[in-house]
Amino acid sequence: QVQLVESGGGLVQPGGSLKLSCVASERIPSFYVMSWYRQAPGKRRELLGSISRFGNVNYQDSVTARFTISGDDTKMTIFLEMTSLTPEDTAVYYCRIDYGAGSEYWGQGTQVTVSS
Repeated sequence: QVQLVESGGGLVQPGGSLKLSCVASERIPSFYVMSWYRQAPGKRRELLGSISRFGNVNYQDSVTARFTISGDDTKMTIFLEMTSLTPEDTAVYYCRIDYGAGSEYWGQGTQVTVSS
């Protein structure tokens, strides 16, 4: 079973930036997609965007240009760069990997708190 570990979260002031990372515990030899989600307090978990093994990135329409997803297939790692953060970006940020039928795994999440 693949394990995902997110890191890079923390407390940041409004207007600040963070770069989150998510690394998979093993290499997936087949096609896969890794995604970033977030869940704010009292809200549903929402998809931010995804990146394929080949580096194709797709963002949800609601995602601002302040967010950038990138990845390194050789390290089974994806990143989420966030700039100009606001308190509304406060949430737990999760990554997810999908490959093959029924192969869907989530990380434990990393907390991002934007506050002065």
